[in-house]
Amino acid sequence: MSAFRAFRSPPPLPTPASTPHRLLTLAAAWLLTRALMLWLLAHSTHPLLGRGAVAREVWKLYHHWYTVLSHGAFPAHDHLWQYPPGAGPVLLSPALLPGLTYFQGFVAITLAVDAVIALALARAGTRPGRSLRGAAYWTLGPPLLLHVPLARYDIQATAFAVLSLLALRRSPRAGGALAALGALVKVWPVLVLLGAPRGRSTRSAWTSAVVVAAAATLALAAAFRNPLAFVRQQGGRGVQIESFGGTALSFATHAGWPGTVRYQYGALEFTGPHVTTVAHVSLALSAAAFALLLLWRVRARRWTPATPYDAALSAVLLFTVTSRVISPQYLIWLLGLAAVCLTSRQTTQRPVATLIAAAALVSVVVYPTLYHLVAACTWTGCVLMLVRNGLLGAAAVLSLARLWRSTQSPAPTQPEPDAHRLPRGTLSPS
Repeated sequence: MSAFRAFRSPPPLPTPASTPHRLLTLAAAWLLTRALMLWLLAHSTHPLLGRGAVAREVWKLYHHWYTVLSHGAFPAHDHLWQYPPGAGPVLLSPALLPGLTYFQGFVAITLAVDAVIALALARAGTRPGRSLRGAAYWTLGPPLLLHVPLARYDIQATAFAVLSLLALRRSPRAGGALAALGALVKVWPVLVLLGAPRGRSTRSAWTSAVVVAAAATLALAAAFRNPLAFVRQQGGRGVQIESFGGTALSFATHAGWPGTVRYQYGALEFTGPHVTTVAHVSLALSAAAFALLLLWRVRARRWTPATPYDAALSAVLLFTVTSRVISPQYLIWLLGLAAVCLTSRQTTQRPVATLIAAAALVSVVVYPTLYHLVAACTWTGCVLMLVRNGLLGAAAVLSLARLWRSTQSPAPTQPEPDAHRLPRGTLSPS
């Protein structure tokens, strides 16, 4: 974790001569860490790496969906299909590399999108008043999850969110369009627009998002049958063993609760008395989190260039910790958004980024290494999940608290470059 402690304090101003050297170092680190991730993926049948379970998601499940999608339809009758229609083009994308197998093509495209994120963060970090720490954080962050990021399509969804936030200030319309496309891939990227500055920027971003989402949905509906089939499957989801509710139920088994763990809807979920109540509580907490974010936005008095980034991370954290799932790949979202925050010297989220990195380290111990202990509700599994979810819970509370304080405080006597105060009702610069 020593590599991540540096993110807790403001970075020193780089000299122009040091920037090319730092970029070369980042490029070398990215190549080295991604080569390690590829090596782990190639040896994923090792018992400590899940006996191939991580890679099986791609070559078996994703490839099956690819076959169905290739015939012009979403897998409407597959209870494992729980993704919005934008996931279709992502899962079909390996066809763009005909010389490779589906698995190889998927991994190659995922690595390419990963590189795009790193390049975008590096480019943002070289601008005046910005920092390369975001690019460094992304370079080091996904490898904390070992080879899991290469065998899920969450990097693709994260790319839309990252690019949306980085574009939002210069072009709210582009930011809104990218967020909409990301939402069609995996829903959550739409949350990055919650922190858009008041006034014209917000109107432009949300108008663009609605128009692009509608147009893309119509296009997908014309190209594929059953585009909204995922809604029915989402409604049947229960409480996964890695969620906060799942952690509580895991401990409850040691107190005599008679529930069991069962594989359903593509995940290990609890079944038994009161599970439905726990699921409803999770949904109620998600609604409360959304209400809290709306209250923050109404009461916010001051925006800095970092506020949209900080608000996006806070929003996704709150919806993550109140989710009924919290799979390991959710950490990819948080690592990407934390990296965007760290590109700004005015961010309030540096300690939050450290907590997220720590949660990622614990997550990879949970899955794939010791997932069988979590599934069996052993004391070791329960404690691991308590630690991982405790770190995420602490990160969510700290994130919102720091965001709230930063937007309630009066403007400084000598504001930093580009910082501006927005009294209620004042239009923000686009």
